[in-house]
Amino acid sequence: MTGKIIGIGNCIPSETIDNLFFNNHTFLDDKGILLKDDNFAVTEKFKKITGIEERRYAGRDQVTSDLGLIAAQSAINDSGIDPETLDYIIFAHNFGDVRYGTVQSDMVPSLASRVKHLLKIKNNYCVAYDLLFGCPGWIEGVIQANAFIKSNIAKRCLIIGSETLSRVVDIHDRDAMIYADGAGAVVLEGNDEDDSGIKFHISASYTLKEKDYLFFGKSYNTESCPDTKYIKMEGRKIYEFALLHVPDAMKKCLDSSGYSINNVKKIIIHQANEKMDEAIIERFYKLYNSVVPENIMPMVIKKLGNSSVATVPSLLTMILKGELEEHRIEKGDIVLFASVGAGMNINAFVYKF
Repeated sequence: MTGKIIGIGNCIPSETIDNLFFNNHTFLDDKGILLKDDNFAVTEKFKKITGIEERRYAGRDQVTSDLGLIAAQSAINDSGIDPETLDYIIFAHNFGDVRYGTVQSDMVPSLASRVKHLLKIKNNYCVAYDLLFGCPGWIEGVIQANAFIKSNIAKRCLIIGSETLSRVVDIHDRDAMIYADGAGAVVLEGNDEDDSGIKFHISASYTLKEKDYLFFGKSYNTESCPDTKYIKMEGRKIYEFALLHVPDAMKKCLDSSGYSINNVKKIIIHQANEKMDEAIIERFYKLYNSVVPENIMPMVIKKLGNSSVATVPSLLTMILKGELEEHRIEKGDIVLFASVGAGMNINAFVYKF
């Protein structure tokens, strides 16, 4: 018995924010000093490194659980199941519901409980809980759901990844341009009828030296809201960490699955930074003394930005719905999923469609 994806869905907010949006921002360094480059130079350099030209923001009346609900309902409809038959609802996020114009996070009750309520599920034994695991949260949710299924604790699970990072960014930090909003979800069901489903998974947490590579810190504008904290990151350290550890974890996962590098049809990796993701994949293939195949790694970060836990399930939904011309996943294809993020956490799983 293993978990098989039977339904997919996403929520891509309609508000498009291009790089021109940041032209009037006052960008400072971590010491509160105005950057030497003008904003045009800052955004051009940013685009060259990250590949991001646009990102999506949630509507002012929406919060993270609202986006998650839309993705969840879409995945349930796609699966054709009765939501009353769900055993678990796992909601991966990092900052809870943060309403527009505020800085306070709201996570009580859990976002999973809110979605279950809005889905009008009456089954009290459908367990709803949240998962905080950085950007790899959605993949970790899938891994946990699969464990429930393999242990015969559950037959069907709904795994949601949703985030509104636009609500927790420091407008004086150029890294604010990376972050975006969105949601994605899948329904996972136990499968013992064929050989499709999750074949192997791996997770790791590097905390001895790496714990604070992503953290909550003060605004670079020391005169503005000194007690308010925002998402911050050590970009260079994260880049070096990812290149050192993610390819090895991906290789360990693939090798343990019993499949070879030549079996892999697609790699769906967290859309964190285009340059970083490309470097990870290149290093991964070098571990096999191979070159990166054409179109192996779908990327949508150019238009959607980095929406944390939402990037992988949103991208999967887009591929399976035929929304990306150059990318298809067919029955029998082997796909490697991977992510890295705050914690510092890494995970991956091999899936046969």
